[in-house]
Amino acid sequence: MSLNKAYQFIMVLIFILSFGCNNSKESIKVDKEYMTLNHSKNILDYRITPKDSVDKSGLMFSDQGAWFAFGLHKESNDSIGFSGPFLMTQQNGVWLSTSLISTLIKVNSNFASLKREKGYSYSSHLEQSYSGENISVFEKLVFKNGHTALLQTNIKNTSNKNINLEFLWGHSPILIDGISFSKSGNIIKINSVNTNAKGYLTFPKNSHVQLVDSLQYKAKSSFNLKPNETKETVIALTFIFPEYSWEEEQKQTASIDFDSVLVARKTEKESQLQSIIKNRKPQFKNSKYADVLAKAHLTLQNNWRLAAGELKHEGLFPSYHYKWFNGFWSWDSWKHAVGLSYYDTNLAKNQMRAMFDFQKEDGFIVDCVYRDTTIEAHNYRDTKPPLSAWAITKIYKKDKDVEFVKEFYPKLKKYHEWWYKKRDHDQDGLCEYGSTDGSLIAAKWESGMDNAIRFDDSKILKNEEGAYSLNQESVDLNAYLYAEKLYLSELAMIINKQDDVKIYKNDAEILKTKIQSQFFDTIDGWFYDTNIDGDIFIKGEGSEGWTALWANAATLKQAKAIKEKMINPKKFYTKVPFQTMSADNNRFDPLEGYWRGPNWLDQAYFGVKGLRNYGFNIEADKATIQIIEGAEGILAKGKSIRENYHPLTGEGLNAENFSWSAAHLIMLLTQD
Repeated sequence: MSLNKAYQFIMVLIFILSFGCNNSKESIKVDKEYMTLNHSKNILDYRITPKDSVDKSGLMFSDQGAWFAFGLHKESNDSIGFSGPFLMTQQNGVWLSTSLISTLIKVNSNFASLKREKGYSYSSHLEQSYSGENISVFEKLVFKNGHTALLQTNIKNTSNKNINLEFLWGHSPILIDGISFSKSGNIIKINSVNTNAKGYLTFPKNSHVQLVDSLQYKAKSSFNLKPNETKETVIALTFIFPEYSWEEEQKQTASIDFDSVLVARKTEKESQLQSIIKNRKPQFKNSKYADVLAKAHLTLQNNWRLAAGELKHEGLFPSYHYKWFNGFWSWDSWKHAVGLSYYDTNLAKNQMRAMFDFQKEDGFIVDCVYRDTTIEAHNYRDTKPPLSAWAITKIYKKDKDVEFVKEFYPKLKKYHEWWYKKRDHDQDGLCEYGSTDGSLIAAKWESGMDNAIRFDDSKILKNEEGAYSLNQESVDLNAYLYAEKLYLSELAMIINKQDDVKIYKNDAEILKTKIQSQFFDTIDGWFYDTNIDGDIFIKGEGSEGWTALWANAATLKQAKAIKEKMINPKKFYTKVPFQTMSADNNRFDPLEGYWRGPNWLDQAYFGVKGLRNYGFNIEADKATIQIIEGAEGILAKGKSIRENYHPLTGEGLNAENFSWSAAHLIMLLTQD
C-alpha cells in the first residue's frame, strides 16, 4: 500500500462504517481462519449519532489503548462516515463532532445516492457497505496503534462503462469549545485549549485539502474507474500526547499497509479470544457463553488506555462511558489484571504497574489516579482492599515470569506490612478500614463498599498522624489479608525466599483462627464485622460474609452454614444471585442503595468461587448460570455489561461498559 493510503487512515475512524467496496455482501465476511473472532460480531451495538458533546446514549469503539473512539451512525443519509470521534483526551470524554469526516461521492458530476447496507463490528475492526447506481462502497476502520486509526474506503465501478468519481470530504459542526484547525499540506491539525494532545487528519497525498476557516476544512479527490475496477483510499486520524513523537508516528503511518494492519489486528483478537473461549469450564461449553466472553473481552478493550500524563503505564478505566471513571482505581486494577491475565499478560502486568507507580515509601497504595489532575486530583485519602498479591500470583501462573515476581515482591510485601502498621488500631493482628485524612467517608471508601449498611454507625479512631481506623474490624479485609499471606508465601517460594515462606504461612494460620473465632456468629451462621474489641457483631448479612470462603479461611462447618443462606431465595439466591446484602433486610434498596442491595459481579464471583473452594460445585454452577441469565443484557447481543444489577428484576444499573464486571465474567466462566 502507498504512503497516500496510510495517510488516509485518519478518515478511517469516522468513515469506517460508511463506505463500501467490492460486493458488500461478500466483503463483510470474516475469513474462515478467524472463526473465534466471529463471537465478537455485533456483540456490542456502536450505533450512535450524538446530539451534543456529552451524549452517552450509545457505545463507542476503540482499541490499542487509544484515547479516542468512534460510533456508527444510526441513520443513513447522503453522506457516509463514522460518528465522532469521541475524545477521552479532554473533559472526561466529549464528542468532537457528529462526524469529523463526512464524505459525499459524485459519479460523473452527479451526487451519488447511496443505500447503506448493514454494518458490522468485531473486536478487531468496524466495517460497513453502501450500494448505489453504478458503484458499491465498502469501508473498514481499524486502530493501527493507540495513537492512530485508519479508514480504508474501497469504491467499485459496477457498471459496464468508465466513470469519473469525486470524493468530497467535510465535517459536521464542532461540538466543543476551544478547538481550532490548521493545515500543512494534506494534513489538518486539530488543536484544543483543553488538552495537550494534538489531532491530525491525514488525507491521501493526491487530495486537495483546504482550510475554510479555523473551524472548517474541506477536501476532495478525483479519479477515473474502469468497469469492475476498484479504487482504494486510506485516511488516518491521529490523537497523540506530547510524551509520544508525532514525527515518528507520521513516518510509520506513511509507510504502512492497511490490509497488513487489519490482518495483524484480526490475528491478535483471534488469539486472545481463543485463549479465553477455549479455556471455558466444561459445563459452560455452550456457544452463548463464548459470546459472553467475547463481550467481556471487548468491554475491557474499549476501556484500555495508553500511558499519558500522570499515568506512567497503560491500564483500564472502570468505564469510559461514565465521566467520573476516567482514571485508574487500585482494587479495580487488581481485578482487571486478573481478567486480563487470561489473554494478555503484558497488559495485565502494566495495569499493576500503573498503580504501584504511585506507591508511597511506607507501602501505601493510592486509591485512584488520573491522567490530568487539573480535571480531577489523585485520591490519597484512602487505599482499597488488598487484592494485589492475588493478581500478581494469577498473572505469574499464566506465563511463569519469575522476573515479574522479583519486580513486584518487595512492593507487595511493603503494602501488606503497611496494613498492620497503619490500620491495626489495637495491634491485635486484625485490621480495620480507615483513611489518611481522618474523614469517615474516605474510610468507608477504603472498603470499596462505600455505603454498605455495616458502616452506618461507624466512627473514626486515630492511630497516628495520617493514619486513622474505623472503630470496627472487618471480616472481608482480614480474609483478604489472610489470602494475601498465602499468595505472598507462594511468590516467596518462587524467588527462593524460604524465611518469608515460613513466616507468611505461620502468620496465615494464626489469622485464620482469629477469623473463624471472632467474625463467625454460630447462632446466625454468618460472618460479620465486629467492634474493635471483637465481642459485638455488627449485624446485617452482606456479601462480606462469604469472603472468608473465597479466601479459604472458613471451616467446612462454617462454609456449609454460609452456603445455606447463599442459596436461600429469600436472602441471596435472587434472580441475579449473590448480591451485596440480604433481600430480607429492611435496608435492602437496590435502586438507591449502590452497595445496599445491587448485585456487583465481583462480589458474586467471590461467592461462586467460595462455594467451589468447599466442594459445592453444583450450587456454584447453578448460580453462575442464573447470574448470567438473570442479569439484563449479558446474554443479549448489543447491550453493554453494567456496573451492577438489580438482584430481583435483573435490570442493569449505573455505569455501562464496566471493566471489573467484564473481568469477573471471564473468571466465572473459565478455568483457573
